[in-house]
Amino acid sequence: MNEALIISNVVQWVVLLALVLGLLALARQIGILFERIAPMGALMLDTGPKPGEHAPRFNLPTLTGPEVQLGGAQARSTLLFFVSPTCPVCKKLLPIIKSASQTEAAWMRVVLASDGEEPEHRAFIQKAGLGAFPYVISQELGMSYRIAKLPYAVLIDEHGVVRSKGLVNSREQLESLFTAKELSAPSVQDYIEQKA
Repeated sequence: MNEALIISNVVQWVVLLALVLGLLALARQIGILFERIAPMGALMLDTGPKPGEHAPRFNLPTLTGPEVQLGGAQARSTLLFFVSPTCPVCKKLLPIIKSASQTEAAWMRVVLASDGEEPEHRAFIQKAGLGAFPYVISQELGMSYRIAKLPYAVLIDEHGVVRSKGLVNSREQLESLFTAKELSAPSVQDYIEQKA
């Protein structure tokens, strides 16, 4: 009887040790996987003003209020968000932009930008409830930033310097622009590569 008790205890300890080793191996694999799938930030295209460069200066009329100044020194940073009334991803992101404009209002303002026909944009502003945002129509603005795909966002700091930019298809990619500014890096990917 004593031998059976000793054998069962040994078997229990062997099983427990195997489970602990398996758990450690699994934790290691999760760590490796996490490194491989690092946070995906906004996809930065290599055109237009680069992060660290001064943003082009514009004084533009808006469809929703007074003229807006872009570039140069400002009281707060500016999120310049390029949209289109026909872009389904842009429409999906508008509630996220509205939310970000409220939660980040202490340090950032949002300016919406597009090009095209004014009546179409006025209908879009009304339907999407965008009257609270400066909304500019300027082909020259889009060309100066070399906007080829939408939705695209540029974060300009209060000194008029482009801090981060890129294609934005999700909340995470939008927030990666804010994180890049906080980290003083052109993008989250650049920051991760520098630390590696």
